[in-house]
Amino acid sequence: MSEGKQINNIGWNFHNTYKDLPKPFYSEIKLSPVRKPELIILNEPLAKALNLNVEALKSKEGVEILAGNKKAEGGACIAQAYSGHQFGHFTMLGDGRAVLIGEQKVDTGINITGESYKKFDIQLKGSGRTPYSRGGDGRAVLGPMLREYIISEAMYNLKIPTTRSLAVVKTGEKVYREYVKEGAILTRVASSHLRFGTFEYASNYLGKEEVKKLADYAIETHYPYVRNDENKYLSFLKEVIKAHASLVSKWLCVGFIHGVMNTDNMTISGESIDYGPCAFMNTYDPDTVFSSIDVQGRYAYKNQPSMASWNICRLAEALLPLINEDVDVAIDLAQKEIFKFSDLHFKYWFSQMRNKLGFFNEEPMDKAIIEDLLSMMEKYKEDYTNTFVSLTYRKNMNSGMFATSEFTNWHKNWQERLERQEESIDEAYELMKKSNPVVIPRNHRVEEALKSADNGDFTVMEKLLSILSNPYEYKEEMDEYTELAEPSDLPYRTYCGT
Repeated sequence: MSEGKQINNIGWNFHNTYKDLPKPFYSEIKLSPVRKPELIILNEPLAKALNLNVEALKSKEGVEILAGNKKAEGGACIAQAYSGHQFGHFTMLGDGRAVLIGEQKVDTGINITGESYKKFDIQLKGSGRTPYSRGGDGRAVLGPMLREYIISEAMYNLKIPTTRSLAVVKTGEKVYREYVKEGAILTRVASSHLRFGTFEYASNYLGKEEVKKLADYAIETHYPYVRNDENKYLSFLKEVIKAHASLVSKWLCVGFIHGVMNTDNMTISGESIDYGPCAFMNTYDPDTVFSSIDVQGRYAYKNQPSMASWNICRLAEALLPLINEDVDVAIDLAQKEIFKFSDLHFKYWFSQMRNKLGFFNEEPMDKAIIEDLLSMMEKYKEDYTNTFVSLTYRKNMNSGMFATSEFTNWHKNWQERLERQEESIDEAYELMKKSNPVVIPRNHRVEEALKSADNGDFTVMEKLLSILSNPYEYKEEMDEYTELAEPSDLPYRTYCGT
């Protein structure tokens, strides 16, 4: 069998639509081969969903593509240009160490939006320098790439919109940071890598026509049902607002903190992206910050909705010339939609929090019941996830907050609220089981898996991924993964992937 034939058997079905955009939106990239690629993990269910041949991906030829040593059949090798507000300051950015190798077209047979297929970006992260590297080496380290794999798959299983990870390959080369580390490349899958910052780049460096072409492309890619609206660009903004109001509400409901919500880390699709300084909150504290670089708490847990709204304002600024030729009219139209973000976010969050407490309908006192519980959790320093697990499975409720008269009164009000529903108590608890994950990727468990991986043992990570694959279904083997880390005088800190 010829080399070309073997590569073809992988199942690539690439459509390189991003290259239809004007040339300033991307740069053609020459591959930067690595010395000794080794496949560490392959997401077989995702590969199959993409209509890819698992065994072919595991072959030498497949690994060569996942390592950036060979170009995939019919693919492209481009790095995307974008800008971004990083901690409030605008700067030119771009895919400094990532290469889009193609857009995989997957036939769905479903024609809901007028299309019978979906396409997914296949991107290599850590594959070498690009014109946007800004002096960096374009490489990535094994630990952070495995971290992104773990967190992105956990988010997917928690039913939160997210980019996903197809594979991690060790490069066989050393990467020099504060310490010498093992190099690695992550294969990331996304419905697209269009960011708020892509529009900021077009607006600040290109011009109205380029912004229009980008907006038309984004509409066709993600929101084709607004293409014939009277003001499709305003409709486009509305859809992005809805997507992120929903996304951030889902983050909050599982205690997730992104860590670096810069505009280059916010996707037009509404998918979570870039899992560097992110983590899941243990003790409920709205001021929680995990990112080592977020010294002011700009992206603290409680600030995520307002930061999403701030970022949407930056996107809207780029779209103003398309929304209306009269800038004052455009601003007024955009502001009316942006002002809806807060109410939309609360609507989504409130609905999910009611589900977490087994409420099928809505009553006037529901908000107070939810807020009183959160207030107690903060006061008594209760674990966010485990509190809801205790309520759901009616266990471990004999200490801490649960042993107080304050909780006894709350619990009485909650039970009376459940009894007023048409649905039975048992049905309420079933709703809670579907809404409250038993396990999350606990910070100490993730670090444990990464430390073992650094030492060549990937079994700890594999067990963790197995546990996280079905987080809403309780099994006894999950119990040890619900346990908290030993107390520490130092707060847990995460760092940008290096």
